[in-house]
Amino acid sequence: MKTLALFFSIILTTTFVQAQDSLETHSITIKIDNAVNDNGSMLIGLHTENTFMKGKGPDNKKSKIVDGKVQVTFENITPGTYAVMVFHDENDNGKMDFDINGMPLESYGMSNNPMLYGPPRFTDAKFNLENKDLELDVRL
Repeated sequence: MKTLALFFSIILTTTFVQAQDSLETHSITIKIDNAVNDNGSMLIGLHTENTFMKGKGPDNKKSKIVDGKVQVTFENITPGTYAVMVFHDENDNGKMDFDINGMPLESYGMSNNPMLYGPPRFTDAKFNLENKDLELDVRL
């Protein structure tokens, strides 16, 4: 009986270790090549449905702009459904600025580059990270 219990313990442990090894991570590279100028910084957020338009996502980057271009890479990202939000923080105040009517004063964009007529939605920007690294072009 002890041998049988030991055998099942070894099998369960081996199965658990193999399951842990199968949790691969990948990278997501974001390229932006149409910033209006090199002022300020580009803020790039990787979001899940739970964090989209609600604050910081699971990973966030801040990058300088050189010749209207930016490239950042999110590393060690587990497979799942994500969206990327980008905005050009021209005055480097760490937030998006709006005019009196609530319209953004700074350029922004999202994964999938949707044409928006209203607030951004996760369903418009979402993409799946599955079994390989991704490279996404985002237009402002």
